[in-house]
Amino acid sequence: MSRIGKIPVPILDGVKVTISGNTIQVEGPKGKLSQTFDPRVQITVDEATKSVQVSRRDDERQSKSLHGLYRALVKNMIEGVKNGYEKKLELQGVGYVCSLAGKKLSMRVGLANELKRDIPEGLTVTCPDQTHINISGCDKQLVGQFAAQIRALRKPEPYKGKGIRYVGEHVKLKPGKAAKA
Repeated sequence: MSRIGKIPVPILDGVKVTISGNTIQVEGPKGKLSQTFDPRVQITVDEATKSVQVSRRDDERQSKSLHGLYRALVKNMIEGVKNGYEKKLELQGVGYVCSLAGKKLSMRVGLANELKRDIPEGLTVTCPDQTHINISGCDKQLVGQFAAQIRALRKPEPYKGKGIRYVGEHVKLKPGKAAKA
């Protein structure tokens, strides 16, 4: 039995969970999410205990792996529509700046051209100052994916530490040529 999959997911206050066919919909104050699940997994809502229970139909290898996965996805959906998720990025480097122009994020990160990225639907992006980016939304996967795409535009380099990094991320700096002698 999956250790993660057998734990019931509590439904938080203000969150509504409905299941129709192979689709689960979660609605809360921050937004609305839906997920289609595999027929090998069965998801039920228990109104008495205000929880969602995930179970599998058989003990095949694929069913076992999907059991814990869908339980984690349901938990992330419930927490996302209630509290939301947030990733914070910072730009490190001389002349590295970012700004918002409508639904586009513009960054100058030491390249010849200014990088522009469209902000996906369902995400809120803010720039409190020129060197910080806050990405928030109710979909954990979308928030993390967009933050990773922004970071991949200019990863922190190991010699001076310049680049786009998560707030609090430690970059181990390598010694330069002068350290050899």
